Formats: sequence, structure tokens, C-alpha cells
Amino acid sequence: MKNTAILFGLTILLIFSACKDKSVAQEIVVLSPQEFYNATANKDIQLVDVRTAEEFGEGHLAHAANIDVLEDDFSSKVKSLDPNQPVYVYCRSGKRSEKASSILKGLGFKEVYDMEGGYLNWESKGFQAKN
Repeated sequence: MKNTAILFGLTILLIFSACKDKSVAQEIVVLSPQEFYNATANKDIQLVDVRTAEEFGEGHLAHAANIDVLEDDFSSKVKSLDPNQPVYVYCRSGKRSEKASSILKGLGFKEVYDMEGGYLNWESKGFQAKN
């Protein structure tokens, strides 16, 4: 009887883990500024600055789209991005991009990359704005 219960429990566990949706990002990958720089060197990527328009205007990474995560229409604006392609996000210090990454994950984006420490960390490591 005990073996049957254990077998039943393992079967249920296996069924649930096998049915887990692998098409949605399982975790958000946080990259150092150097890793982020290397990854964003390619111009054909989805790069999103989630700061305000004013912050974006003061300096941003080249080819970044500015979609403010604090705006009510953030979720609708990011739907213009391809959820099947990697998306790279950053903000000023990492807090808003963490929020944006969670939203993107919830919307079904498969690969979400967040820059550790945001734009402030980017500059502190000697990287320049690429606007």
C-alpha cells in the first residue's frame, strides 16, 4: 500500500512537470554590464530602455526603444515586440527593469535579459552612452 502511494505521488509529480509550459521564460537572466554590452553589440536585437522619456533623452544605449514601465500602456506597447526573440531591458538602477522583466515574462516572452544595476552601473563600469 505504501509503495502504491509513493508510485501514485511520483506519477502525479511527473505529469505536472512534463506539462510545464517551456515556451515561457522560466527565469529572467541578469547580465553584468560587460555581458550586456557583448549581447547588445548586434543591432538586430530587441533592446528596451524602461526609464522615463526625460531619462532616455539624457543618454541611452544605441538602438534602444524607450518604453516607460511606469506608464499604464507599458503592456500594450511591448506587445509590438516579438515574444519568440530575446529581449534585453535596462533602467536607471535595476529596479524598474526587474519589474519590466517580470511583466514581459508574464506576457509570454521566452528569453528576457536584464542589466544588473542598470544604466548607472553601465556608466560606472566605463561604458558610454551609445545614442
